[in-house]
Amino acid sequence: MYMKTITVNNQVGLHARPATFFIQKANEFKSSIWIEKEERKVNAKSLLGVLSLGIVKGTDISIGAEGPDEEAAVLALQQLIETDFREFAG
Repeated sequence: MYMKTITVNNQVGLHARPATFFIQKANEFKSSIWIEKEERKVNAKSLLGVLSLGIVKGTDISIGAEGPDEEAAVLALQQLIETDFREFAG
């Protein structure tokens, strides 16, 4: 298992389009991936799960993964958040 804590700093947090981009990236990996906010833990590959956390700007979340590409998955999602989803901003 590999896990990191990250602060979400983009304007709209992790909902709507950013959540969709986050899930698309998470689905590129074989590992099981989840997001934790406070006491709640959801599947990072589930749009409804991610949206249900209500992640807004300034929220600390933990991203964890377990599987063959767990570290790569967490680091890729961390980079996506830290660069304000620039990979998808076309």
